[in-house]
Amino acid sequence: MTDKAKDYEPKVICFACTYCSYTAADLAGSMRLSYSTNVRVVKLLCTGKIEPLLLLRAFQQGADAVYVAGCNLGDCHFIKGNVAGKRWTNYVKNELMAEMGLEPERLEFFHIPASDGPGFAKAANDMTARAVELGPNPVKKYVKKADEAEAHC
Repeated sequence: MTDKAKDYEPKVICFACTYCSYTAADLAGSMRLSYSTNVRVVKLLCTGKIEPLLLLRAFQQGADAVYVAGCNLGDCHFIKGNVAGKRWTNYVKNELMAEMGLEPERLEFFHIPASDGPGFAKAANDMTARAVELGPNPVKKYVKKADEAEAHC
């Protein structure tokens, strides 16, 4: 393992629905469950608000892995928001990620009910481990170069 690999700390973004997965994250904290500190949780009203651009922007801005955490099928407070969120997540994962030069394994959708604090902690740890295994987001270097070029203009 190189020194650079030893120092690598992945950046993992979780888009979580308010009513289920975000509540599960809160429960995990109340239960004092330990999960990766590399995960940053973004609270959404519903995973139905997920759009491809939002997911792609997370990678563009440096996330090494991204996951969407929503209600169980049939339990969405907005009827079928989680179905739409899963559909958009799968579209980005299966259709757009390769075009960006990213492995599809960097993106995932999890169904995590409000009562599943351990499930939230497991998803966070799994996605962090996946990010470590895949290594740094290769898109980061291109964005950084573009930013540096723009600064010199």
